[in-house]
Amino acid sequence: MASSAESGSSSSKSPGRLASARASATRCCCPPESCEGYFCACSSSPTVAINSATRARAFSRGQAAPRGFEGVLLAGLAEDGGLFMPETWPSLSPDEWRALRGLPYAELATRLLLPFMGEAVAEADLRRMCQESYGSFSHAATVPLVQLDERSFALELFHGPTLAFKDVALQLLGRLFDHVLARRGERITIVGATSGDTGSAAIEACRDRAAIDIVILHPENRTSEVQRRQMTTVLSANVANLAIQGSFDDCQDAVKAMFNDAPFRNEMKLAAVNSINWARIAAQIPYYAAAALALGAPDRPVAVSVPTGNFGNVLAAYAAMRMGLPIERFIIGSNRNDILARFLAGNDMSARPVEPSLSPSMDIQVSSNFERLLFELLGRDAAATAEQMARFRAEGRMPVPDAAWRAATSRFHGFALDDAGTLEEMRRLKRESGYVADPHTAVGTAAARAHPGPADVPVIIAATAHPAKFPDAVRAALGEAPALPPHLADLYEREERFTVLPNALAGIEEFVR
Repeated sequence: MASSAESGSSSSKSPGRLASARASATRCCCPPESCEGYFCACSSSPTVAINSATRARAFSRGQAAPRGFEGVLLAGLAEDGGLFMPETWPSLSPDEWRALRGLPYAELATRLLLPFMGEAVAEADLRRMCQESYGSFSHAATVPLVQLDERSFALELFHGPTLAFKDVALQLLGRLFDHVLARRGERITIVGATSGDTGSAAIEACRDRAAIDIVILHPENRTSEVQRRQMTTVLSANVANLAIQGSFDDCQDAVKAMFNDAPFRNEMKLAAVNSINWARIAAQIPYYAAAALALGAPDRPVAVSVPTGNFGNVLAAYAAMRMGLPIERFIIGSNRNDILARFLAGNDMSARPVEPSLSPSMDIQVSSNFERLLFELLGRDAAATAEQMARFRAEGRMPVPDAAWRAATSRFHGFALDDAGTLEEMRRLKRESGYVADPHTAVGTAAARAHPGPADVPVIIAATAHPAKFPDAVRAALGEAPALPPHLADLYEREERFTVLPNALAGIEEFVR
């Protein structure tokens, strides 16, 4: 589309002003005035059990003030441009993992997320929000496992309202925002960048909420039509969509620049729903736990294969491993935008121009959440992480120290698949398993086959989107496209509203105001 008028009415204005055992948890050693709840910058960190409140701070670059979960949720990006990480990881013993087997998904999520909440959210409130978030999913299991072959299992993450894995986290985040803002009596403006799925999931989670305005940036003409329409047909007064003339990386850079513009950030009370927000990562941990437990964990190790763009989904699996889940390998599937595969193959962390593909949600060359893994690989050295990220921004490349790169390759494996290979993998899945996969999921299954690992270790493959979200790719592979679910059946007839803007920060900020 050349302009917003070609596919709907344009929007020319801003959308308004755009752990139940906490008592026994180990308290922070910081002075009270420098610590918010259990999220702080301690020099020594005692081991934190699953029933205690863990603590975190903006570790990745080390210059931002510590915050509690509530502050992390509302801030999204740290003031120094870094990303929030837990200071310590909650840890479950094998017996504690076994005790979680068979729980309803909402209850499993409640128990695993509670340690990250500090004093921000009471257990009863978190349980209610999880039940509300997942009660509307179209499958009783919320995130069912489907066996593809003897050792491969698709973890279907697309049974939420917008048919993508982002719903699992964002349905909960919308309620967490409401809960915190109501208590504080505040209003926020959420700004986010999307390569296709985050935007619609965030809009669906935040539409019509009293204390939230939301502005989503997507790259013009670089999402599927279904993805675009799921965003632009939501006409709620608190929702605005911007089609940016550029790539997803340009959209993401604009969002980060708005957060790094302190006067603008404070004026608009900006908040984030992209996976730069730690709460978003945390909310994705439970589905890896659910799948691994169903396959025999903690008494049986598993591997995961994740089609990966911004690195947030696979980072959630890594977080589950850090909490004690026996995930022994992480397989990263990329499309032709293969920076992560190149890094794992030969320590080539160099950005190249973004190329459109059949799997547009992975059309990314700057994976924001890689910074969080880098921080871990560098021994949680914030200064070293900041130096690496500054060099990457300045030069477009990052020579990761050899020891850190080798640590990454001991657990992470990369694989890249072009469009032709993606279509062939979709055909193979249908032919051999009777399974209709979207192009992103097909990248994940192909990556799993490329790195099979031990025969007795099952592989969990993240099925990240319903095939109906990508009808053109499915039709090209299989000759026909699946129908949209009933609640989206009239999507192509709905009115659209969005604004096309050039990739210029000043104009974007003016719109948000």
